[in-house]
Amino acid sequence: MALLQAQERKEEKRSAIRKIREEGNIPAVLYGKNIKSKAIVVDGADFIKMIRENGRNSLITLKVNGEEHSVMLHDTQKDPLRNEIIHADFHVVDMKTEVEVNVNIHLIGEAPGVKDGGVLQQSLHQLSIRTLPTNIPTSIEVDISNLQVGQTITVGDIQTNGEYEINHEPTEVIASILPPKQEEEIHSGEQQEPGQPEAMEGRETTPE
Repeated sequence: MALLQAQERKEEKRSAIRKIREEGNIPAVLYGKNIKSKAIVVDGADFIKMIRENGRNSLITLKVNGEEHSVMLHDTQKDPLRNEIIHADFHVVDMKTEVEVNVNIHLIGEAPGVKDGGVLQQSLHQLSIRTLPTNIPTSIEVDISNLQVGQTITVGDIQTNGEYEINHEPTEVIASILPPKQEEEIHSGEQQEPGQPEAMEGRETTPE
């Protein structure tokens, strides 16, 4: 479980929050069913490092003033211009209660169909799953090393080993190998029928 240090903050003025961000930190909120909401601040570099190494949906031990809480990152706010995280919400989780999260899909292996000229198409990049907080995977690996031209891998092909429940239809396609011709058609688009364009509103026409 990832560990993240935090400090409780008292000031809610805009100037105080602006100063927190200028110092490279992120203002945040800690809340949950059996805990009083707390305004906190976390180190920005530590936060980004934790997300990169453990994933956005990882279980976190948030240590606030020496007290530890098992939390998950519920939401973040970003500066639209700088694309920097400017606020975070941490939700205290019940370790015995299942949660719903989105987990990234990671394709592994080399598909023989690609070597034969086919083109790999990934239709689904995340899976919505329901599981206990301790069973949340960092990512879900899907092996494509046996995928031939014209074949597909669907949600139903994923082996969960009873650790989580997938909130998708089993027939939903994750990845497929398109034949070269089909790929060309997708990129080139449909061919237009020959003929004169129809008169459009506002277009000048010359009477015959």
